[in-house]
Amino acid sequence: MKKSWLIISLCGLTVMTACQEDLAKNETYKDSGNTINVNDDRRELYKEHNNGNKSTNIGYVRHQKSPVMGENMSNDHYSAIDREKVADIISKYCTDLPNVQDVATLVTDEEVLIIYDTDTKDRNLTADQVKKTGMSVIPRWYHVYVSDDFNLRRTMESYSYLDSNSKNTDEGIDKLIKEMLKAPQGQPVSDEEDANGDVMNIRNRSNQMEKER
Repeated sequence: MKKSWLIISLCGLTVMTACQEDLAKNETYKDSGNTINVNDDRRELYKEHNNGNKSTNIGYVRHQKSPVMGENMSNDHYSAIDREKVADIISKYCTDLPNVQDVATLVTDEEVLIIYDTDTKDRNLTADQVKKTGMSVIPRWYHVYVSDDFNLRRTMESYSYLDSNSKNTDEGIDKLIKEMLKAPQGQPVSDEEDANGDVMNIRNRSNQMEKER
């Protein structure tokens, strides 16, 4: 009888060990042709914690270029961005800035539009802070536009129900951007980029100055 229980116990231990090994293998898996992610629950951009503490996990992901000559994987990378979640993060971060009470953010495939309500005495400084906060979250090639004219929020909300393929979406967003540019945009991002991170605007202005000379 004791021998039977011993055999059953050993069999159970073997099964449990095998299951644990399978789970350990599944924690590190190949998510795409050139990316390895660790822990499935890290796939979200940011995890919220009920206790209010910051995550103690260390994030690590490795990417490699495609071994196929001329193959461009970048479109797959950027299409994976959850734009609504990015907009949520930017809005939350901006409300932590001084003198910023309310923030609405719209994220397209190449622009971030941030409209905020503020009682600041230095509009240009606050605009620069809001813009840099947005740029800290999204890919570097995005253009970021800001405005402290909170009345434009209603117009922004009207575009939140559309997608990038909707008719006249680009034209409408371009009109909104023109209105937003009437407000301070902060300092130029670099010597090669204007305040919104646009390289072409800098080049066009330089060409215009050369012609005027």
